Amino acid sequence: MLLLMPFRHATSSLSRSRLKLLQVFTAAGRSGAGHTGRVGCYRTVSSIPLGDGWWSRETRPASEDSRIHPFRIETSDTEIQDLHARLDRARLSPPLENSGFHYGFSSSYLQKVISYWRHNFDWQKQVNVLNRYPHFKTNIEGLNVHFVHCKPTGSLSGQSGKPLMLLHGWPGSFSEFYWMLPLLLANQDDLAFEVICPSIPGYGYSDAPECEGFDTLAAARIFLKLMERLGFSKFYLQGGDWGSIIATNMAQMKPDSVKGLHLNMFPVTNVNPVILVSLLLGSRFPSLVGFSQKDVKLLYPYMQKNIFSMLKETGYLHIQATKPDTAGCGLNDSPVGLAAYILEKYSGWNDSQNVHLQDGGLERKFSLDDLLTNVMIYWTTGSIVSSMRFYKENFKGSLLKRVDARASVHVPTGLAAFPEDLVHCPPLWARQKYRNVVSYSYMPCGGHFAALEEPQLLADDIRQFVIKVEALKK
Repeated sequence: MLLLMPFRHATSSLSRSRLKLLQVFTAAGRSGAGHTGRVGCYRTVSSIPLGDGWWSRETRPASEDSRIHPFRIETSDTEIQDLHARLDRARLSPPLENSGFHYGFSSSYLQKVISYWRHNFDWQKQVNVLNRYPHFKTNIEGLNVHFVHCKPTGSLSGQSGKPLMLLHGWPGSFSEFYWMLPLLLANQDDLAFEVICPSIPGYGYSDAPECEGFDTLAAARIFLKLMERLGFSKFYLQGGDWGSIIATNMAQMKPDSVKGLHLNMFPVTNVNPVILVSLLLGSRFPSLVGFSQKDVKLLYPYMQKNIFSMLKETGYLHIQATKPDTAGCGLNDSPVGLAAYILEKYSGWNDSQNVHLQDGGLERKFSLDDLLTNVMIYWTTGSIVSSMRFYKENFKGSLLKRVDARASVHVPTGLAAFPEDLVHCPPLWARQKYRNVVSYSYMPCGGHFAALEEPQLLADDIRQFVIKVEALKK
């Protein structure tokens, strides 16, 4: 903050010639693809190495088993009875008076969730809902990778559906896309999608890595191999949270295979001079640096909306990036603790103002059935610890020194900025890394879990993006 104060005073006396110079400087950062050499802090490279890996304790065979097996989610009376017994033994601490969600998940509202979970939630019914779409598993790099594979509904004139992989993050799962799937599978204006929705290894029904080092680059390589195994040489990608980074890595590894990349989270990791100047001048001279009024509203006051808010919301990240197994032990043993830990994110990351509400605003956008179904995927598979380890693996070293961190992305990219997400990335900043942005949408509402919160808005934006990309190829 001390550095910002003198700079703010200095900008008030900038001469017109200097402002013009700054405008030219930031315009260079706003320009799209076509640059060669180094762009800001990003290198313009055609691709990053694909690499290889093996994540099982078993010895790697001479050739991998490439078979794809049908899979069905199952439950049992024993599993449900064990859950109910644990819910009945839940021990809660009373909340502070009128504290809302300021201290985390309110135990008063948690009691309601437990009661619903115990007496009204039907896991067998939700399993049947999850099995509505075809599930499969295949072994890649020693891991049995789970995925949902859906083909379009209705007929298309002389063509098949556009292959589209949907990638989730933490603490989500493949289930968060279920409300959006029928919107993507339906034939609309002769456009429909063939959707592949995998579980990240260590999440849900995919095997957890048994060796250290499994990061987004490894996940990206595995999913590229999955698409190749399914017979897709060209396809679209969509992701948020970890899914956005994995999808970006896939586009960096095999740009010729990725027809288009659509993201609803795209934070900037490398701060170059263009970003720094625009940040310092943007609140006073938005048009000069390429900010819209919406950017200004979502970014400023910057310290409050980005630094302080992120400090409040990332305590979990520090735990999971350092000692995930410690906290994970308790979560894996207590369904109530697990629900509180996961569902608190669906409150705060949906709308930061939910912290003031006694119920955290959870049921304003979500149903308890949908939320508890996601929790049950973690609970029944015992995957909360391995999902948390994904943070440790990705934050072991400096993210800025990784091969993908300083490489730009050149595939056609569509970006959907949801106003209640954790951070906002203006088009100017996004284009420092994503050099071929063909669409950038300021979404009217919605937060971090876009597919579950606003499935229609996200599906429509994906469609419009694909239409633009397909038109570019004609």
